[in-house]
Amino acid sequence: MSDSSTSGALLSALRDLVQRSAPGEKLPSSRELIDRHRVGPGTVSRAIAQLAAEGAVITRPGSGTYVAPRSPRADAIPDTAWQTVALADRSVDSRSLSDSLGPAPEGAIHLDGGYLHPSLQPTRGLSAALARAARRPDAWDRAPANGLSSLRTVFARLAGADVTPDDVLITAGGQSALSIAFRAIAGPGSPVLVEAPSYPGALAAARAAGLSPVPVPLDQEGVRPDLLAEAFARSGARLLYCQPTYQNPTGAVLAAERRRQVVEVARAAGAFILEDDFARLLGHGSPVPKPLLTEDRDGTVVYLTSLTKPAAPSLRIGALIARGPVLERLRAIRQVDDFFVPRPLQEAALELVSSPSWERHLRGLATSLRQRCRELATQLADVQPDWTINRPPDGGLHLWVRLPPGIEDTEVSAEARRLGVLVSAGQRYFATEKPGAWLRFNFAAAADLAELTLAARRLRGI
Repeated sequence: MSDSSTSGALLSALRDLVQRSAPGEKLPSSRELIDRHRVGPGTVSRAIAQLAAEGAVITRPGSGTYVAPRSPRADAIPDTAWQTVALADRSVDSRSLSDSLGPAPEGAIHLDGGYLHPSLQPTRGLSAALARAARRPDAWDRAPANGLSSLRTVFARLAGADVTPDDVLITAGGQSALSIAFRAIAGPGSPVLVEAPSYPGALAAARAAGLSPVPVPLDQEGVRPDLLAEAFARSGARLLYCQPTYQNPTGAVLAAERRRQVVEVARAAGAFILEDDFARLLGHGSPVPKPLLTEDRDGTVVYLTSLTKPAAPSLRIGALIARGPVLERLRAIRQVDDFFVPRPLQEAALELVSSPSWERHLRGLATSLRQRCRELATQLADVQPDWTINRPPDGGLHLWVRLPPGIEDTEVSAEARRLGVLVSAGQRYFATEKPGAWLRFNFAAAADLAELTLAARRLRGI
């Protein structure tokens, strides 16, 4: 008999033995197998090694060979019920980040979400920037914990005022910056003031950090300073999260006279302001108001911005800007999380915003956003005259539409989905009870003006 047939016969016999034996049961010794099957020591060693590689047995030097624990059958239903007992209570609510209505129907027009349609993204510029970044000899070296100095300079200039690169911490996008800031500034169990309505991703990040969002109403001119002062006094909060420019979801801009008031109210309360300036590069052509940061000299404002929204979802590059001890706290948490943002992505972002095509992209984007916003507002007014748009925004990606009394936004959103249009129900933008029913439309998510018109025509059937 050849060596290969001898080895095959032994292997088959051992597999049968393993199947008949219980997990943990010891197999016969090598000497016993040699005598029983009349094979050489090498043949036994190879057979045992093959079974060990397959995970059928476990070898323990000096002890012997044992049957390995059984792997679950491919068709067996996993039992993860034990995790309910093992996981401690923690307020992580991913449901607020997306509508849980299942997969989108085929051919649906997406007017939900928070990103640009691919036709509006600077795809060629991104590809070229990434290629140039990859050719740098140090592209895969470790990046500084704070971020590349040249990229921090870009964000410092974007923020304006007297911000220096040393005040800037590069982050992996805006959502990461939110998570870092909430954990750095407020301790678990603390209240945090938020605009009502507000960005659901911020509400989720705050709750995940153990904070309790406390809503402060806003109107067409932004958060109300009188109610803000009362909220600080009643709650004892030491942090306000707000979006003063092209607020998500309403598109509101904090009025000029309120900007200094908001900073002064927070300073008087001994509190921080986390200014989310996600839409700074998403204006529609009108002058964009300066950040609250420019009204602050004492470190009250912690500033957050990102390149993701005006570029593409996977350009996860953002920045936190702060002064004083809070910056050290932000840096410490960033390092605990992930040490640094990958250098190739930072280099690509720097290449993108340093190229002449970036400014051309932003100018073209402003025109496109303005046209889309007006088109959708006009079309909705035609097909659903009872729906209210108080004031189309001068920047950002969204229209905030109020529904008539007695109508539930979740029901309208579900019906719109059935008709082939995806929109966001307003309820998840409120930290507590909502005072009415709204829908949020992302006019930048559609392919073009014609698709916006088609979407509005479909909504006529609601």
